[in-house]
Amino acid sequence: MADSGPIRVGELYEDCSFHPVLCVYSDYDDDELRGVSLIDGSWPRSCSPRHCGVVRIKIEDVLEAKEGPDAYLARRQAEWEQTSAQRPSTKDSRS
Repeated sequence: MADSGPIRVGELYEDCSFHPVLCVYSDYDDDELRGVSLIDGSWPRSCSPRHCGVVRIKIEDVLEAKEGPDAYLARRQAEWEQTSAQRPSTKDSRS
């Protein structure tokens, strides 16, 4: 995964469904990100940057997801569960 910070138009991120997305709209004041799937082209894929747990990703993550979507999803879900368990009293928004 890439480093954190505001996700901007043109950047890659993983939405709350562990789906690699190209950002086409970013408005942190209105708490909204929209993007186009880099796996199946579906859009708009909308998320709350404050509540959905979106993360910036690298192109290598997109290629991994494209080559083996089931394995990628399983790995990312396991990583999310592990990091969520380490955070005291946080609600897992991705379950």
